[in-house]
Amino acid sequence: MRRVVVGVSGTPGSLSALHRAAAEARVRGAELWAVMAWQAPGGELGSRSSCNVTALTDCRAAAVERLREVLDGAFGAAGPGVTLAGLTVRATPGAALVDTARRSEDLLVVGTGSRTPLRRLVRPSVARYCLAHAACPVLTVPPSPLQAELEAVHRRNFWRIPLDARELAP
Repeated sequence: MRRVVVGVSGTPGSLSALHRAAAEARVRGAELWAVMAWQAPGGELGSRSSCNVTALTDCRAAAVERLREVLDGAFGAAGPGVTLAGLTVRATPGAALVDTARRSEDLLVVGTGSRTPLRRLVRPSVARYCLAHAACPVLTVPPSPLQAELEAVHRRNFWRIPLDARELAP
């Protein structure tokens, strides 16, 4: 069976990618695999020294619950219209997606997200990792134009810049 694998984190960008992946799965007659990556507190080094089995079990359970919430919020009771499989993987997001979409007939869908200079320094790009390492085609979904507007509102609120009513007029 063909698969469309998509990375899910709950961000607006990943929700755009999730809906695009569902549309691609319907067109291709494929299964939709939603993958959420998770890591132990402190990363792999932290899990070796300070985390016990209970903490790792709790982290995995939290990831499973978060994935359930995201999928329910994205599709509701109606579902995506295709066979849906949710998968939580203990790994970095890029590695989890590339390892899951390892067959050449798979399609990997990732959101590109907002890539401000500060975010580029702090977090590596999952989309770039997938493009460089995937064994299957990769579809990158740009952020929604509404996401840029939402980020502008957050910046305005953070800096306490007053809203000019003339900006609201069409």
